[in-house]
Amino acid sequence: MFIKQLSVFVENKPGRLSEISTILEQHKIDIRALSIADTTDFGILRLIVNNPDQAEKSLKEAGFAVSLTQVIAIGIDDKPGGLAKALNLLYNANIGVEYMYAFVSRKGEKAYVILRLEDNEKAVEMFKQNGVELLECTDIYSL
Repeated sequence: MFIKQLSVFVENKPGRLSEISTILEQHKIDIRALSIADTTDFGILRLIVNNPDQAEKSLKEAGFAVSLTQVIAIGIDDKPGGLAKALNLLYNANIGVEYMYAFVSRKGEKAYVILRLEDNEKAVEMFKQNGVELLECTDIYSL
């Protein structure tokens, strides 16, 4: 039920994102989703990739500060209100959202949301009980 997400500390200077993407390319690692949050001096690049363990190893060997975090991926209807339904379920279950980002697939009429929550396990159970599509690692890697 949980997806491994890479978090990479990135200095805000030209070429750093290019360097990261080149390292991943050289190791045949495919990016499925990404988000970057930045400040004046640095950013945190969050990545969902098809081989997170190899990506972590490769980036660490290149000198990047990298960590793996467990997140949840859900499928929502790609229409107005699809996201609101999932977020309302979290709110009603008193589960806080630490951060999230979304992406769409070339398959079907779904959008996918990556969520880092205060209580991932409670959220998984709540989503299951409410019929929200939970994605496995293999689902994400094959999109």
